[in-house]
Amino acid sequence: MAMNPDLRKEREAATFSTELLTHVLDGGAERTRRRKEIEALVFNDPDFQHEDVNFLSRSERYALAIKKSAYMIMKLRELGIADPDEIYWFKSICIGTYSAPIGLHYSMFMPTLENQCSVAQRKKWLPLARGFQIIGTYAQTEMGHGTHLRGLETTATYDPATQEFILNSPTVTSIKWWPGGLGKTSNHAIVLAQLHTQGQNHGLHAFIVPIRQLGTHEPLPGITVGDIGPKFGYDEMDNGYLKMDNFRIPRENMLMKFAQVEPDGTYVKPLSAKLTYGTMVFIRSIIVGDSARSLARACTIAIRYSAVRHQSELKPGEPEPQILDYQTQQYKLFPLLAAAYAFHFLGAYMKDTYRRITADINEGDLREMPELHALSAGLKAFSSWIANAGIEECRMACGGHGYSRCSGLPDIYVNFTPSCTYEGENTVMMLQTARFLIKSYTQVSSGQLVSGMVSYLNDLSGQRIQPQQVAARPATLHINNPASLVEAYQLRASRLVEFAAKNLQAELNRRRSKEDAWNRTSVDLVRASEAHCHYVVVKLFTSKVSEIGDPATQAVVNNLCLLFALYGISKHSGDFLQGGILTDAQVTQVNQRVKELLALIRPNAVALVDSFDFHDSFLGSVLGRYDGNVYENMFEWAKKSPLNKTQVHESFHKHLKLMQAKL
Repeated sequence: MAMNPDLRKEREAATFSTELLTHVLDGGAERTRRRKEIEALVFNDPDFQHEDVNFLSRSERYALAIKKSAYMIMKLRELGIADPDEIYWFKSICIGTYSAPIGLHYSMFMPTLENQCSVAQRKKWLPLARGFQIIGTYAQTEMGHGTHLRGLETTATYDPATQEFILNSPTVTSIKWWPGGLGKTSNHAIVLAQLHTQGQNHGLHAFIVPIRQLGTHEPLPGITVGDIGPKFGYDEMDNGYLKMDNFRIPRENMLMKFAQVEPDGTYVKPLSAKLTYGTMVFIRSIIVGDSARSLARACTIAIRYSAVRHQSELKPGEPEPQILDYQTQQYKLFPLLAAAYAFHFLGAYMKDTYRRITADINEGDLREMPELHALSAGLKAFSSWIANAGIEECRMACGGHGYSRCSGLPDIYVNFTPSCTYEGENTVMMLQTARFLIKSYTQVSSGQLVSGMVSYLNDLSGQRIQPQQVAARPATLHINNPASLVEAYQLRASRLVEFAAKNLQAELNRRRSKEDAWNRTSVDLVRASEAHCHYVVVKLFTSKVSEIGDPATQAVVNNLCLLFALYGISKHSGDFLQGGILTDAQVTQVNQRVKELLALIRPNAVALVDSFDFHDSFLGSVLGRYDGNVYENMFEWAKKSPLNKTQVHESFHKHLKLMQAKL
């Protein structure tokens, strides 16, 4: 089909090169070239062509996902693709918009082996995992406990007589519940269990546990394992349960890079207990990038469709305008587009930071580990909350057609929304970040200086900024200067951290226990963490804009950066007013500038989502097609419904006809 004229017009009106912006997003022209090359390998391979999964049963969808996963692994080996980023690109296109039952093998099982195995264990287990002789998952969450790791009940008791650990699920709430790939796919699991040796509980440790017989795939004696059933989404994923009854594994199956149990049962503790949680930090860092991609896909669908869809009248008697011309539609979608760009750069920063600090940890330098934990927890929560709500906003912005599975938006939503709870429920994640912020504030209050992303708290020591100076700040705010907006967000974060810290101390002064005081201040603590995360995102987005060399590209991304920052101020204006950071007049200015930015971004909106460079097969949306031919293809999609295989459904003869005759 020819290109929809509305989309052709939109692309011709763009003021920048989408190709150059794609290079910025990918990290360079060569990376874009290589990504496209790898994607083409999948799109041109008949083994990866398949029917629309929306018309398949759950069992069929699981079987298809396993089939595609098996092809994918063989093709990766055949093509010699070994670079982690290239593997990620290939996997993303192979699996498409859905979840892969072997996903946790790549994202959690293998990284845990790589980061927590001793040298001898790496030699044994990694070749097996890389060659898929063993397929693994990560079994942490239990039916009764998830984010509260210390509450996990699964036990691993060491028996020095046989040099084995005995694993048990002592209660119904201790049954491992939710791990992806556990139900039917995996034959091994990294199991998190309470380590008992010489009569003492040494807390959570990780163990490699075989769960199915190699070759037959039957569960091993002492193992009860299966699928937990249908969920809100993730129809291809066999999220599972695991119950262990006196199941024995060799001593060497405890991951022993950081902590060890010697043959006689002596426990050797790690440098830091948090080293055991490295895989979760890794996944939280990955979720930030997933937030960007999922929100970017939703924005691409909603903005392209809004350029194609014509509705109502702006002026009586004139043709129906594109709904993207309505300011209210722009106000729904453009801040989300700006957030998608912000989270893309944030995701790249988190990936680089994780790799850098992990390398330091492996060298024995643990200094930055607390901030990495705090950043990954808070930014995971911050980005996934916004992306989750944003995907649903995009669906509603597409009107009734957004409710159809053909739009792609329901699947994006149901497959992304678990990230708000897995790898740490978001509110609890914000409270973990708050612990780091309060600790940093306490250090500053005692005269110490802190570094990293919390260094702004040093200003609270009074060494550089006095309270009377803060009151003079509003006059210096420049709403078109991103650096000035970064300063405003910094002052907001600083104020809310101090506010939460003082309220916490006030509760402690009332002779409340630490735990009770923390609970009674938790709303303030979450607000402080959100403000800190918001500051970090604005700061990083602003920094990235300054690195873009092409003036036209920089100008359009700068508008997105300004919109992201100003929209955030508009939505949280009470914080900025109450803290004396902005005046009434300045908030009015901010709200006006947001509307002006909507108009400035409007001519480039379609080109900005085109720059994400999502292939139609990956986007999985009739509404978001690159060519814009929505209605013809929606009709063709509907005709494929299994209900349309016959003109008269069998239920007519079995029930409706009988009912009519009797009535």
